[in-house]
Amino acid sequence: MNIRKGDKVIVLSGDDKGKIGIVQRVYPKLNKVVVEGVNVHKKHKKPTQANPEGSILEMYVPFDASKVALIDPKTKKATRVYKKLDKNGKKIRVAKSGEAIDK
Repeated sequence: MNIRKGDKVIVLSGDDKGKIGIVQRVYPKLNKVVVEGVNVHKKHKKPTQANPEGSILEMYVPFDASKVALIDPKTKKATRVYKKLDKNGKKIRVAKSGEAIDK
């Protein structure tokens, strides 16, 4: 999975297509991500003694990582990513434009 927490991504399909957000959580085993401001669901809580009025909570729901793409820092568009060794021998992610995503 080429997407990590803190990456800026764009949604490629679904109701939120075209929205841009920051990745909040990544679930690599499930191939799912949670993106800020995307795929927000409302959950209705019943009234309890502690909260007699009840409430409506907004929660971010994970969705498949294949529905998002990283944003190229140079062109500000969706891009694919490949890995490359830098000068120190460390693997870094590089956008197709040649711009390094990992600093």
